[in-house]
Amino acid sequence: SPALTYHIVKIKKFPEKFYIEACDDGADAVLAIDRVSNEMTLTGKKDVPPSANTRPICGIMGSVRLVAGMYLIVITKKRNVGSLLGHAVWKAVDFDVISYKKTVLHLTEDQTQDNKTFLSMINNVLTTDGFYFCTDYDLTHTLQRLANVSHDFQEMSLLERADQRFVWNGSLLREFLAQPELHKFAIPVVHGFIVMKPCRINGKIFEWILISRRSCFRAGVRYYVRGIDSEGHAANFVETEQIVLYNGGRASFVQTRGSMPFFWSQRPNLKYKPKPLISKNTNHMDGIQRHFDSQVLIYGKQTILNLVNQKGSEKPLEQAFAKMVSGMENGMIKYVAFDFHKECSRMRWDRLNILVDNVAETQDEYSCFLVDTEGKVLSQQKGTFRSNCMDCLDRTNVIQSMLARRSIQSQLQRMGVLHVAQRIEEQADFEKIYKNAWADNANACAKQYAGTGALKTDFTRTGKRTQMGLVMDGVNSAIRYYKNNFSDGFRQDSIDLFLGNYAVYETDGSTPLRIQKDWKFLTVMVSLSFPGDTWTETLAYVLFWGTAAAVTAAVIVFNGRDFVDAPKLVQKEKMD
Repeated sequence: SPALTYHIVKIKKFPEKFYIEACDDGADAVLAIDRVSNEMTLTGKKDVPPSANTRPICGIMGSVRLVAGMYLIVITKKRNVGSLLGHAVWKAVDFDVISYKKTVLHLTEDQTQDNKTFLSMINNVLTTDGFYFCTDYDLTHTLQRLANVSHDFQEMSLLERADQRFVWNGSLLREFLAQPELHKFAIPVVHGFIVMKPCRINGKIFEWILISRRSCFRAGVRYYVRGIDSEGHAANFVETEQIVLYNGGRASFVQTRGSMPFFWSQRPNLKYKPKPLISKNTNHMDGIQRHFDSQVLIYGKQTILNLVNQKGSEKPLEQAFAKMVSGMENGMIKYVAFDFHKECSRMRWDRLNILVDNVAETQDEYSCFLVDTEGKVLSQQKGTFRSNCMDCLDRTNVIQSMLARRSIQSQLQRMGVLHVAQRIEEQADFEKIYKNAWADNANACAKQYAGTGALKTDFTRTGKRTQMGLVMDGVNSAIRYYKNNFSDGFRQDSIDLFLGNYAVYETDGSTPLRIQKDWKFLTVMVSLSFPGDTWTETLAYVLFWGTAAAVTAAVIVFNGRDFVDAPKLVQKEKMD
């Protein structure tokens, strides 16, 4: 079938060529990559000379051009996550970045340094947990989308038919896409979180699966990527699908999360919580319209669950969002605001049920995708809940897990696993698996966007807010603060390079990595490096150092944005 990629491959290295051999039963195909011309061709095993330098690999992520030339990125280690409808799902856990060039002696000292930096950026993304792939199944699509495709679609290669929103190595596979004969060597890789668990209720064993697919459009880190871009792509957009497989029947419930879809920013400036700014000079209605046009096209009706604070710095964002949705006058889109922190203050987390009850009728109307044991489609999902808070991480995940639990209650009853009067919350073994998996999902999404594990996972894991949970949230918040201010610029550059938002060319020109620091850094360096000699000058030095420290602190605080680690490769939109 064309909708497969090779399951077993090995790489042979020669000074002039790489040979990637397909080792599946009966396969004779070999991908030959010319290390000088960069040309890729399909050949047979008889054309490959014997080589001692041979090793198995798990697949090809793609290729990327850096200062030294082209590099091949391969998956060297994988771990089985489980089986989805009989197809093995793998987590890619180790990679190798192999240079086409045999030496970097042709580079200047500056170029060598830049090439090292770019390599470390590629590795920074590869070592971010959460890359998954399947060689004979399309992981980028939901069960419902796959059930409604044409025969022509099924004949396409995995690379051609994949939902481009969720193919994280799409840019790395650009050269492969242009040559259909090479598609069986190209594995689309998704980024996010996948868990698969066999569960038992009433002696009946079913498979419970959770898949979160992160969008690679407007991808990035917490404070540098907010809102939407001109195409209507939202920051931190994640599609989460909960699947139940039982006795040949299958059910699926899909939700989405994404940044508030208008033009706003919240650039780090050394303050604990930078003030969000709504752009004054862009057409918000055009952007939000584009966003929801595509959401309605893909998912049907939309119910927005906006969980941000309705006071303080988050209030103007909530008001702007509500006003814009109202201005769209679209009957397919509903807006619900729920001040999560106010409603659940003083540990009253049971009040989340107010929101779940409020949207219960809508959830019943949207239904879920359900197929019986004979393969007959009993229902389709007609709409999705699109949840957001500021980061679309902690508050969002809590609400999503509650809506998904309500959905699975109904699914398991219709599939004959749960009796009519039984509650899913009373099934202790399943509840433990369910809560831990949703908390793990929160952690994965948070690490990928904010750099640390999620907050509030104590509630997701146990159903209660705990004092220990509050302490852990404090620790994670502190780590987030440090990373967001002092290492996220590099992380953002890494993502932009990996996704092809920034392209490196083999030229003598300098790269954006060589940005000179200005006078403010000189002020700080001078004030921090003035020496002192004798005790007789103690008072003078105390006065001097006190003044210097005050001046330094004032310069840093006043120019906070200039002292954080900002992205260098792609100019982010100026919102203010």
